[in-house]
Amino acid sequence: MASTYIDTRNLKFTLFELLKVQELCQYEFFADHEHETLEMMIDSAKQIADEHFFPFLEEADRKGVTYENGTVTVHPQVKKVMEVMGENGWIGPTFSYEDGGMQLPHTLGLAAEFIFNAANNNFAGYPGLTAGAAKLIASFGSDELKAAFIEKMTTGKWQGTMALTEPQAGSSLSDITTSATPMADGTYRISGTKIFISSGDYTDIENVVHLMLARIDDAPPGTKGISLFVVPKHRMTEGGNLEYNDVTTAGVFHKMGQNGYATVHLVMGEKDDCHGYLVGEANRGLSYMFQMMNGARLAVGMTGTAIASAAYHASLQYAQERPQGRRWGDRDLSKGQTLIINHPDVRRMLMSQRAMVEGTLSLILEGGRYLDLEHVSEGEERKKYNLLAEILTPITKAYPTDAGLQSVSNGMQVLGGYGYCEDFPLEQYYRDIRITPLYEGTNGIQSLDLLGRKVTMENGAAFKLLMGEIGQTVAAASSHDDLRKYAGKLKAEIDRLIDVTQHLSGIAMKGQVELFLADATIYMELFGLVTVAWQWLKQATLAAEKLAAGNLLAEDTAFYEGKIHTMKFFFVYELTKCIGLVETLKAEESLTVLTDKDVLQEQV
Repeated sequence: MASTYIDTRNLKFTLFELLKVQELCQYEFFADHEHETLEMMIDSAKQIADEHFFPFLEEADRKGVTYENGTVTVHPQVKKVMEVMGENGWIGPTFSYEDGGMQLPHTLGLAAEFIFNAANNNFAGYPGLTAGAAKLIASFGSDELKAAFIEKMTTGKWQGTMALTEPQAGSSLSDITTSATPMADGTYRISGTKIFISSGDYTDIENVVHLMLARIDDAPPGTKGISLFVVPKHRMTEGGNLEYNDVTTAGVFHKMGQNGYATVHLVMGEKDDCHGYLVGEANRGLSYMFQMMNGARLAVGMTGTAIASAAYHASLQYAQERPQGRRWGDRDLSKGQTLIINHPDVRRMLMSQRAMVEGTLSLILEGGRYLDLEHVSEGEERKKYNLLAEILTPITKAYPTDAGLQSVSNGMQVLGGYGYCEDFPLEQYYRDIRITPLYEGTNGIQSLDLLGRKVTMENGAAFKLLMGEIGQTVAAASSHDDLRKYAGKLKAEIDRLIDVTQHLSGIAMKGQVELFLADATIYMELFGLVTVAWQWLKQATLAAEKLAAGNLLAEDTAFYEGKIHTMKFFFVYELTKCIGLVETLKAEESLTVLTDKDVLQEQV
């Protein structure tokens, strides 16, 4: 197995040189930190990942998760991971001090998630979901709920989950049927079934705390009648002990990948004794849950980028060691074989992997920076960063996971037949990453959210702000002779994106909503290409400035030159795909909207 799974130099470049996350320390909430301490936190996360995550990647996959007589067993290292992450503050590191956090910037928290997921994506979800669930309680729970749950969760003693999905509803949350009946003591009697609950149960944890959506009796129909509850596996007695809360694990899901990550089927209230505790106000549960869901969407996007990073380094190492054939034009058989990294097609695949990983990493961290600036800003500035974060959220979930899947596929192709075998980690990375386009709302749903909600919100305000941000990068790049051509290319794609957005909006204004949204996934790919190109042009502009300033070490010169070269690769090999996507989006024929004549039905 490759010993490298991330490029730490690139991560620190993105954080501290490109995004200048250290500048957030001027604000009161982050004032206890500085550049040096933030960099130390990255080094600390990498050390934990090296010791407690990465060595167990293959073993966790091979052992998997087992279920027997209602008991779920995971790899014993999961318990150690929860302990270490809790002891070192990595469960909810962005929380306030009051809630047990370190008040780190969200941007840095995302960078740590990148490290942990690249090292072992099977383990990273356990502390990650716990942090998300605890954050919901911290944001909307009563003082009693905060006192009862947050400390236990952020220290890794108790696991947290988000419990939304039901068998009959899937992603259509308006159709959930889990019920909540008010009781005299102020609690609610919960009854229902939840599926696909990640981290939902295992023997090595003292308690599992589910943040669960349910309907209070006589609540309004649809999403307006959904409330949020804390539903622990074991509830606290008046004497301070834990007793079973009638939450039953009916089974585990046997998955294509992430075999070391427990995903369970829950049944609540079989004995009519499952107690739930209302979070916030009744019937506002979905709006509360969106905080966790949006955070989870960024995390899933980062998971896609992280797995793609690990796959890239594994395939790069293989290409640097594997001799095969000779370069075209060199047919002298008396010479030894060349390394496959010297073959143009292999280099194309490796460059594609690198461009995807470093470009999407930058985009997701940019989204984290907007969240941080929203947190510390006020008035119109705060609204601006809120809108930018909102429009980037579906993109940073969907594009890195779709592109990441293709990136890992390229890595497998680099290894040839060996990539398909268990001898090398690419086959596991391919299986593991496949879930990410499905997690936390499929990428089709993210695409509908982008086009149907985020682009149109507040009369297109978020879209205009983002185009303005990209335009600033284009202007900065245009001042460099070597980059002016690429700035022009991105400007052309911005214009094309604006034009196709106006075209689709015209369809929506005619009331043809289904036609408007029919190719939202194609629109998402187009938007993703433009925003990642934006990040690459930002990186190349900074690299050009560093090179022009001179006085660099040889390794730094090579690093910055590599940035410019990879930017050019992305623009030539990826950004040019926009032309075909726009042609599809503006096609006069509608070939997927259901009509009276259904060609698919005829084939059944």
